[in-house]
Amino acid sequence: VTSSLRHHIKLNLDFGQANAQRLLSCAQSIHQHFGQLFVAMAALVNSLSSTAVVSRTSGFKGKALPVRNVRAQARVTMSADRPLWYPGSTPPAHLDGSLAGDYGFDPLSLGSDPEILKWFVQAELVHARFAMLGVAGIVLPGLAAKLTGSEFPEWYEAGEVYIKNHPEMPFSSLLATQLFMMGWVETKRLMDFRNPGSQNDPNFDDAIGISEAQKGMANGYPGGKLFDPLGYSRGDAAAFEQYKKKEIKNGRLAMLAFVGFVAQHEATGKGPIDNLFDHIADPLGATFATNGISVPSFTQF
Repeated sequence: VTSSLRHHIKLNLDFGQANAQRLLSCAQSIHQHFGQLFVAMAALVNSLSSTAVVSRTSGFKGKALPVRNVRAQARVTMSADRPLWYPGSTPPAHLDGSLAGDYGFDPLSLGSDPEILKWFVQAELVHARFAMLGVAGIVLPGLAAKLTGSEFPEWYEAGEVYIKNHPEMPFSSLLATQLFMMGWVETKRLMDFRNPGSQNDPNFDDAIGISEAQKGMANGYPGGKLFDPLGYSRGDAAAFEQYKKKEIKNGRLAMLAFVGFVAQHEATGKGPIDNLFDHIADPLGATFATNGISVPSFTQF
């Protein structure tokens, strides 16, 4: 009996060991096949992302050749190399990224005409520069008044205060002088835009000390030592392109900021610095939803 029992136990152990060996082999085979399957799936996904198989009927027999999807590749490359105002959007054809600050934004296709686009570029540049000067003239006096306790008039009353304090400079004379001087400059700028280089007068240039080496390089960028004393437009061309991009981006921000300043004054009767300090003193009580022209339901809280 003992011998028979030992033989039975040995058979069970051999059978269990054989089953375990088979299970191990099966697991290794499954792991190997799944590994190959994952590799094949990865290769398939990679090939589908870069190629497109021709499926239309051909007059030649044989297997269709894979054709690279050039449009998709170009779109991916463009999106990766060029920032757009809306990620993943397709910029219009006339905005190819060659302009400073071009993010493909023209939903109304206002710049589809190349000649009109050139004028819009110059118009935006001039308005951006005026806006930056205007915003600086609004913010800096307001900060100085708050930090030093000095009396600086707000931007919406600065002109009136100056004229009242300087009766020797009546408003009509100031307006006429400004219209004449700015009209002369803007007329020359317009004529130079229509015919680049036509406003270069050697006699006038010599009279104010402008030489050929001091003149600008492109329309809208007069440059030279007179308009570019620090030499940002000279030297590295790539750096100059970055300066142009930064200028137009800050100019666009300044134009939006000025619109916000006007809206703030209409709503609160105050300047941006006063509104900022009011908001800091009462973050929940002094917001866009609690000013004088807000929706009534917001002002109840």
